[in-house]
This record gives sequence, C-alpha cells and structure tokens, in this order.
Amino acid sequence: MVKEAETSYLPSPARCPPVISTLGFSYLIKSMGLQALWSFGLACLDIYALRRKRDLQNPVLVSLFVVEDWATAMLSLAAACSSAGVVVVYARDLNFCKSEPSLPCSRFEISILFGFLT
Repeated sequence: MVKEAETSYLPSPARCPPVISTLGFSYLIKSMGLQALWSFGLACLDIYALRRKRDLQNPVLVSLFVVEDWATAMLSLAAACSSAGVVVVYARDLNFCKSEPSLPCSRFEISILFGFLT
C-alpha cells in the first residue's frame, strides 16, 4: 500500500492506492512532469536570451526545439489516452467508482481532461 505522506507531492490521481498501481496514471504523472521540466527549461532559456539580448533563431536550435516539443506533446497525448482508458474501465466497465464511493473518480476525469488540454 502507498502511504498518503509518501505521495503528498503527487497530483490527485496518484494519491489513491488502486490507481497509483495502474500504468496509465503513473505514465500521465511522469509525462506531465517531463513536460513541465521542458517548459521550465525553455522559459529559463528565453529569460537568458532576453537579458543577454541574444537571438535564438539559429536553425539548428530551432529544429531541436521543434523536435523536442513534438516528442513531449506525443508523450503527453499518449499518457492522456492511456489514462482515459483506465478511467473508462474503472468507471464504466467495472463500475468501480460506484462500488467504492471513497474514490474521487470525477477528479481523475478532470486530471485527464487537463492532460488532453496540455
């Protein structure tokens, strides 16, 4: 079992023990973490370029940004799709959300919606 204190830094789907063991939600959490790190790194690079008044329109650098943005976007989409599949199985097929009222299934659906929006 996963203790609440161990996962207090994770988003809400990860706080529920039956859901943390599913591959879809753990993949979503890791994918969104990678997306956040990549975006933070780009923001730091932009701030550096603005302070130093440097141009970032180097063709090699722009191609690297395009490829990496495409890769993180595909990872995020795949993670959101797999998590949506897990929620469909839990909520619709197994009726797990109705039999376990302590599970915040609506929060899981909202977190997947935000995953699709990113």
